[in-house]
Amino acid sequence: MITPRERFIAALERRPIIGRVPHFELVFFLTMEAFGRVHPSHRSYHQWDQMEEKERQMHREDMADLYIKTAERFEHDAIFIHPNPDRVDETMRLIDVIRERTGDRYYIMRHGDATFSLPDGDHMAEFCYRLADEPDAVKAEAQKMVDEALEHGYRYSRQDGGLDGFALCSDYCFNTGPFLSPRQFSEFVTPYLVQLVAGYKELGFYVIKHTDGNIMPIIDQLMESKPHALHSLDPQGSIDIAEIKRLYGDEVCLCGNVNCGLLDTGTDEQVVESVRYALQNGMPGGGYIFCTSNCIYTGMRLSRYELMLDIWRQEGNY
Repeated sequence: MITPRERFIAALERRPIIGRVPHFELVFFLTMEAFGRVHPSHRSYHQWDQMEEKERQMHREDMADLYIKTAERFEHDAIFIHPNPDRVDETMRLIDVIRERTGDRYYIMRHGDATFSLPDGDHMAEFCYRLADEPDAVKAEAQKMVDEALEHGYRYSRQDGGLDGFALCSDYCFNTGPFLSPRQFSEFVTPYLVQLVAGYKELGFYVIKHTDGNIMPIIDQLMESKPHALHSLDPQGSIDIAEIKRLYGDEVCLCGNVNCGLLDTGTDEQVVESVRYALQNGMPGGGYIFCTSNCIYTGMRLSRYELMLDIWRQEGNY
């Protein structure tokens, strides 16, 4: 019988699948509502280095248990871990605990982007000035970030199980379009994204490229980097999964397109319509992973996510 991990990888490789369409979420933050427990990334471990190893191990096991419970209850094929503390050695220990308990049942990934993302409001003007005033320094910084990420990636590459891949979670776009013009993007992001994806692939990892918003002005450059999958195909950024499937469905796996805004503020009917549209246009020919257009974020009603999954269980089957 095919495992969730095998089903997820088959989708990433755009191979035919029998049965349920694979599913995961970048983050499932509703762990308090679902299990009465705080999500690992919401916990403070600022005294981690003062803990005895026995206490640190208890924390690792508790975090691993929560990730596994989430995957089991909501039928996730992949576990996206958010290491806390976020260090390579601790991440590997957390992965080891998950693997000890589940074997190779689940595909395990973590964030691994090292390209410039949308700057926050406090740094946006400064970043724009730097692009104009010191482009060579910005490019040198971009190269350094990629080199360091691949050094970390090498430490994660093991033959005895462990991490399966990375999700590159630098956001590039607003709902109206990318922050950088396509010309600027081709200068300050694309060459480094291409290097990063190629480097991770050479180390044996799968790569999912995430960005919200309207990616259409730069989608050709995203495709130039040759990721295994694109996430999140944001309908709030006017991204139509049917059009992306038509243009690129033979080249890349597609993830997402269920409108997470509607999960929060829409009607049940609108949620069902969005789920059906994503399934009907993502599933044909394979190469599709079912998920929201972002994540299951804090404040969303758990019942809405469960409604989304009800439709997926009924209609998301090959």
